[in-house]
Amino acid sequence: MESRKLHFASALTSQGWQEDVTVAVDAAGLITSVESSSRAGERVPGIAIPAMPNVHSHSHQRLMIGLAERAGPGADSFWTWRETMYGFALRLSPDDLEAVAAQLYVEMLKSGFSVVGEFQYLHHQPDGTPYDNPAEMSLRCMAAAEQSGIGITLLPTLYAFGGFGGQPPVEGQRRFINDAERFLGIYERLEAESKGHALRRVGISPHSLRAVTPELLREEIAGIAPDAPIHIHVAEQVKEVDDCLAFFGKRPVEMLMAEFDVSDRWTAIHATHITVRETSALALSGAIVGLCPTTEANLGDGIFPAVDFMKARGAIAIGSDSHISVSPAEDLRMLEYSQRLRDRTRNALAGEPGQSTGRTLFEAACKGGALSMRQPVGAIEVGKRCDIAVLDSDHPSLIGRSGDAALDTWIFSGGSPCVKDVFVAGRHVVRDRHHISEEQIAARFRAAIGRLSS
Repeated sequence: MESRKLHFASALTSQGWQEDVTVAVDAAGLITSVESSSRAGERVPGIAIPAMPNVHSHSHQRLMIGLAERAGPGADSFWTWRETMYGFALRLSPDDLEAVAAQLYVEMLKSGFSVVGEFQYLHHQPDGTPYDNPAEMSLRCMAAAEQSGIGITLLPTLYAFGGFGGQPPVEGQRRFINDAERFLGIYERLEAESKGHALRRVGISPHSLRAVTPELLREEIAGIAPDAPIHIHVAEQVKEVDDCLAFFGKRPVEMLMAEFDVSDRWTAIHATHITVRETSALALSGAIVGLCPTTEANLGDGIFPAVDFMKARGAIAIGSDSHISVSPAEDLRMLEYSQRLRDRTRNALAGEPGQSTGRTLFEAACKGGALSMRQPVGAIEVGKRCDIAVLDSDHPSLIGRSGDAALDTWIFSGGSPCVKDVFVAGRHVVRDRHHISEEQIAARFRAAIGRLSS
């Protein structure tokens, strides 16, 4: 891409809201200058904001949205939902996963995300036999990201056991299971495929403390780059906490903090059921908590103690997880509303009196998401990648709104329909709500759904 200049009537920069902003972008897609009171460059109507990182995605679960919303014969829970999910996970071919992931990534871009953290645990063939290339399924997610133009932090999942203490995996997990050597082989292949690709990063995702032992996880961490991100599901369910206590005598977050040097390279996904002491310790560690509020609500997980965590200066990020919703606005709204419902209050996460709740949450999730993804995004400033979402100032929800009021209205009312344009590394991938490869990607997605339905 050649260097270019983009002009926005209004933009949320690292210096705050500014008018008549010209953003200069170099050939690598990085911002080289941000000038206010300047009308140079290609005019892009609307309100420019940093595009949001999506730190937690299971692409294959995009297939089952809306198909697990009927009550079963017994009490429904995360664990009954998981059995339904396994049924879908066992059916996808590599072509299917690539088609589904590409469609999902288009949907993410159109909602204002520009980076996806793919927590990828479909490693093997449906019968559990490894592919000739053990990284086949993860590489298909990389290919889908390339087709859509989204940035990706690929997080292949280490899944070795079916429960705490090395319990054998269940039948529905047969596509997930790897030993230490094969797993590191996957990581190394993805690292090699990412060299020279500005939009790609690679880390690992030990699935959970019930799926790996501390000894195995230490072995894997020793084999990856010293700053590679590590994402792990932790304390999502009460049963998980109870089982961890029964086996180790410690709660999951307590166990994680005791066994590992937890720092800002770690992202604790969900961390829903944590004590006051764990909340404080997690915040002080610098670890990011990856929250997926719409999925957590859909699964009946519980409510994360965000008020206390953010007061302790804990870092947060958001992810769409099972993709019940693919919208940063909806996940930030759900995060705030969960705190309001629990505490019977309003503007729970605004911070100081007079601050915009939407601005506080948005900037926190951008900053935490960029760190979690190890990607140079999350702000409109020199040195960052030019990942920008543009809100439609002519959308009925936003007419007459500017600054923090526009951001609050987008998050608490407008949602995805307000996002008009999206740039990734300066490339205009969504223009007037239309993705540049929308028709081709949608056609492959329809074909995959047809194969799976038959």
